Amino acid sequence: MSQQTQDTGRHYIDGEWTAGAGEETFESTNPATGRQLGAFHRGTPGDVERAVSAAETAFEGWRAMSYIDRAEVLWDVYHELRDRTDELGAVVTKECGKEISEGRADVVEAYHMVEWAAGNSRHPHGDVIPSEIASKDAYMRRRPRGVVGCITPWNFPVAIPFWHMAVTLVEGNTVVWKPAEQTPWCGQIVAEMMVDAGVPPGVFNMVQGFGDAGNAIVEDDRVDTVLFTGSAEVGHEIGAKLGGEPGREVALEMGGKNGIVITEHADMDLAVHAAVMSSFKTTGQRCVSSERLIVHSDVYEEFRSRFVDLAEDVAVGDPLGEDTFMGPVVDESQVEKFHRYNDLAREEGADVLVDRAELDDEEVPDGHEDGHWVGPFVYEVDYDPHLRCIHEEVFGPHVALIEYDGDIEDALAIHNDTRYGLAAAIVSEDYRQINHFRDHAEVGLAYANLPCIGAEVQLPFGGVKKSGKGAPSAREVIEAVTERTAWTVNNAEDVQMAQGLSAEITTGSDD
Repeated sequence: MSQQTQDTGRHYIDGEWTAGAGEETFESTNPATGRQLGAFHRGTPGDVERAVSAAETAFEGWRAMSYIDRAEVLWDVYHELRDRTDELGAVVTKECGKEISEGRADVVEAYHMVEWAAGNSRHPHGDVIPSEIASKDAYMRRRPRGVVGCITPWNFPVAIPFWHMAVTLVEGNTVVWKPAEQTPWCGQIVAEMMVDAGVPPGVFNMVQGFGDAGNAIVEDDRVDTVLFTGSAEVGHEIGAKLGGEPGREVALEMGGKNGIVITEHADMDLAVHAAVMSSFKTTGQRCVSSERLIVHSDVYEEFRSRFVDLAEDVAVGDPLGEDTFMGPVVDESQVEKFHRYNDLAREEGADVLVDRAELDDEEVPDGHEDGHWVGPFVYEVDYDPHLRCIHEEVFGPHVALIEYDGDIEDALAIHNDTRYGLAAAIVSEDYRQINHFRDHAEVGLAYANLPCIGAEVQLPFGGVKKSGKGAPSAREVIEAVTERTAWTVNNAEDVQMAQGLSAEITTGSDD
């Protein structure tokens, strides 16, 4: 295990561990206890500039290697992630606060992504496309774009970096990575794994720090693609900067105001289970967590009663405890935001059904009094398109119950009334309702009779509307980190053109 909890953590740039150009340090804090886990050097724009230069220099040598050889480097990381799942999962839990099964699942998801990316190196690549001309061969090839900047969040501090970096590296690009400032210890360990695996100097670079370091990655014209997972506010700024800039690419995965539609044909056991998992797992701090439960009037009373009973009773506690369902939120700013939106719901006329926002003293584990503790907050409110509480993302266990009458079209009108479009679920035993939801829900990730969390790595992960642009994971991230070239080869001894275009060259003397 990394010793950086004892020594000040460093950046990894151009094959060297370095304190960087700045003098400032920052702390990693356990959100369950408030205790310091380690100190880390804070990166500067100058550190990013050096990292980008190293990545730019290393690119040609890395891209010259075969897919297979690049993937072999990542296989060593895969095995280390597998072998150290429990160990690293505990670090995830200590640093970001999610309960221990989620900490371990974060690492499992990471090695699944590395497995997919490395395994894909031996799969067929490119497309052979028939030509109109029998003597021509047409096909597509991909080539790496160059330097890729990866900016990742704290809530999946091991999995999401590998969503970004595993495919990017196997495809032949080089990387400059900024981990989230809340989880630098996880970032340190991931970097150590890359070094131990033998990633060549400059191919992988890590700069710890805050938004100024992330912005330096975005502003550097030598960074050919930026992959970002995080808040909509920051993502939209990156998209505005890079979206129309020729020669640069971006893939953004951001937040949502995700909903679950529970129809009159829902299985209530499935509905309640899916809703509790979607609303309270990771203490509501997933970009795909559900904050809106849209329930048909025929089943509303039963659903409300059962959901409220469980929300009153879900176990909040030490995230390292195997019996804990919800740990703390990540920091004090999240506590404040949670309370602010709970107050807003009251101001907008909500009827509060569960208020565990401030936990009783006996619910806080011994020795954890300085942690960032909240519990479920559940309310019901009549649908109104002007209510902020059902339109703005909270990123916590803040859940609205909204009753609807009528058909699936009526539920979808409420569901789609948000600027976001990340994840959603429908619970119904009527396949026609499920299919209608499938065809008309404005989301990038959709589920039937399941929670709206828990995507598998082989599926693209991204949203529509204000929730994203592209999908910085799995197969879809290949689009962002490679360029396609359409090749046409003539096998004949003369030139023949498609569309009936004449290939004859005439001159002024042809009379």
